[in-house]
Formats: sequence, C-alpha cells, structure tokens
Amino acid sequence: MSPTVLPIVLIVDNDSINRSLLAELLQNDCRIIMAGDGESAIARAREEPDIDLILLDVSMPQMDGYEVMKELRQEPHTAATAVIFITAATETGSEEFGLSLGAIDYLHKPIRPAIVQARVRNHLKFVAQRKELERLADRDGLTSIANRRHFDLILERAWWRATRTGESLNLAMIDVDHFKRYNDRHGHSAGDEALRRIAQVLARTARRTHEVAARYGGDEFVLLLSAGTDLESMLEQARSEVAALNLARAGSDRRSVVTISCGGVTADVNCTPSPAALLRQADVLLYKAKRQGRNRVVVQRCTPPPEANSC
Repeated sequence: MSPTVLPIVLIVDNDSINRSLLAELLQNDCRIIMAGDGESAIARAREEPDIDLILLDVSMPQMDGYEVMKELRQEPHTAATAVIFITAATETGSEEFGLSLGAIDYLHKPIRPAIVQARVRNHLKFVAQRKELERLADRDGLTSIANRRHFDLILERAWWRATRTGESLNLAMIDVDHFKRYNDRHGHSAGDEALRRIAQVLARTARRTHEVAARYGGDEFVLLLSAGTDLESMLEQARSEVAALNLARAGSDRRSVVTISCGGVTADVNCTPSPAALLRQADVLLYKAKRQGRNRVVVQRCTPPPEANSC
C-alpha cells in the first residue's frame, strides 16, 4: 500500500461505541468513513467510489447487514467491494449465509483488537494486489493509458452515476489525421512513438477524478471528462498541443505536422438511451470534423426536447 494514499475503509455499525473502537484500531492504516445504519451505508458507498473494504455489522434495525450486502452487490461500482461481516452470532448457519452472499470474512464480537487489525491488514493487502493486477490489465500496452475494456467499464459506471445525480457527461472521440500515411513514410516504430506522445497529451487533459483518456483502437482515442467541463475548450487545447509536438507528417508540404480531429458531445443521460449510443453520437461528430477538413473540433450539446426521452 502506498504510504501517501491510504486505503479507504467504511465502518457500518449502529453502535457508536463499536464504530469508534474500530476506527481507533484502524486509523493508522486506513482512511476511515462511517455509517450508523444500512441506508446511510449505501449512501456513503455511492458517494465514495473508491472504498477498499467495508466492515459491516450484521444486526442493525430497519435494514440488516445481509440486506445492505445484497444492495451493494446490485450496483456496478460496489459489486466487487470487499466486505467483512461483524456479528455477535455464533451459529455457523449465519456465517455460511453471509459468505454465500459474497463476504470475504467474519469478525466476531466482542471485538478483539489484535485479530481485527491483523485480518483487516491482510485483506487490504489482497485488495491492493488485486487492484494492481486490474490496473495492469486495464492499460494499453503501447501508450500506457487506459485500454478500451477499461474505458467501457468507466463509461458504464459514469452513466450509472449520472442517472442518479442528473449531471451531464462529456465524451469525445479523437482520431489521428492521415495516420496511415505517417506510418508509411516514417515506419511503424516512429508511428508507435507518435501515438505514445499523443496519448500523453490526452492523459494530461483527463486529470480529475472520474476522468479518463483511453486508446480505443489503432489511432483512435476517447476522452471522458467531468460534468461542468468546457469540452470544446479542452479539446481545442489538446488539438493545439498535439500540433505543437511538431511530428512531421507525410505529404508534399514538409512543414505540415501530425494533427488530430475531435468529435465531442455533452449530454444528459436521458438524451440518449445508452452509453453505446453516446459513443455513436461522438463518432458521428468526429467524422463531421474529418469531412470539414480535419485538424478541428466539432462539439454538440445534447439536451432532450420537452416531453421527449431522446435526441
């Protein structure tokens, strides 16, 4: 685990004394967030998408730990979050049921500090290792930015989050202009280096939480930017920075450089029926930019007309 970025642990217990005890035991190893009931736990999990581990009390009023677990498993960004149940029950049937729901372990009351610390540390170590493997699997081998698989997952999660918050999504597709000509003139090694440098420009554009730049295939890239972002300005900046790389392009004019074309859409989620439809809208705008002469940005704001569900 990184010494500068602590893992996040959500402690859920309706007993404030137990919450405080667990928080005190783990405060040096984790960033602690807490909830006193099932509904609050689900709300906190939705607000904080990067929870590494949840310590979840089984016996709570209104909504017990098993119900909370079922809810968490229904939502995309918490479906795989590690959960340890906390219980005073000693029946094996209760433990078997919790494990069948997907819990990774059980802690029994009364709390034994050394046991809690050891088990939580061990599980957080496993979580960190799993995340590192996922990170490596989610990277594009050539450019080291996100790959298509990871982008599709992030877009799906962003779409789901936007359906709850009402925020808009900013999505762009980017294509390197006449890239085949560049490869034919300079060779594939130079082409690979060009793609890496362009990817670095796009990665600098997507620096905020929940933003991502990805290689979508060949010489095509995608960007997902935060709600409220001036998408057109960000894409114009990226377009300008790529041109400033001064990568000499094939052609009669040796002064020409490699450029990109960008198609972007800012959309409310009720404007399009799915993330795939949003991608198609951005793709249409990308090809509009290419038809207009390339090395340009075409952006469209998509909002649903009154009493309509799509654009």
